[in-house]
Amino acid sequence: MQDIVIAISGMSCGHCLNAVNKAVQSVDWIELKSVRIGQAELRATDEGAISRVKAAIQDAGYGVEGVISG
Repeated sequence: MQDIVIAISGMSCGHCLNAVNKAVQSVDWIELKSVRIGQAELRATDEGAISRVKAAIQDAGYGVEGVISG
């Protein structure tokens, strides 16, 4: 398993948090730890899951500014 922090742009309110939370939880092989304004923390059990999470966040209308492996 790999701990990941994703920096997210365009988030400013509770609606944004809910949208990103829902988008990340829709991806298989991901354990969501937390979503805060501008950031999501998760655990990935599959390297390909990271690109799927980034795509899900972007499909929800938010930008992915960076990914940090922990």
